[in-house]
Amino acid sequence: MKAQEQDTLLIEQDTLQSEAPLNVKDPKKALFLSLILPGAGQVYNEKVWKLPLLYGGVTTAVYFLGFNNRRYQEFLVALDIVREGTEPSPFPNLNEDGIIRNVNYWRRNRDAMYMVFGAIYALGAVDAFVDAHLSSFDISEDLSLKFEPSIEPVLANGSSIGVSVKFSF
Repeated sequence: MKAQEQDTLLIEQDTLQSEAPLNVKDPKKALFLSLILPGAGQVYNEKVWKLPLLYGGVTTAVYFLGFNNRRYQEFLVALDIVREGTEPSPFPNLNEDGIIRNVNYWRRNRDAMYMVFGAIYALGAVDAFVDAHLSSFDISEDLSLKFEPSIEPVLANGSSIGVSVKFSF
């Protein structure tokens, strides 16, 4: 036992520590807020500049939804009047088939606007969720991508000219 000496080699601990990025957002909270109120997730993520885009899309969808619904209701009433035959048609240039085509046209447009409204609403929620996920993404100056011209020797007397891509991280 006396022949064995204790090893005096010290192993240093790794001093490089990964620092957590500041202002990391919770994606679930951003999604929940955005589903409750459109744009609340963007406010939580501190991307307020996206609000006019989101509310512009929602307002446009609601406007056209109402417009298409009003036209649908007008032609639906006109169809009832034409089928009853007691009053003159509000659209004298259209027969019953023409009014039915218009009823179907405006109903399809109204239903499509419901889908557009839902898509804009969902897009706002997905944007808030993804933006919160990317809040912890490292965008420091240490990351770079460079394109540079390159000349590489190819055989004995030849060379190849090209472009090199260099990543630094």
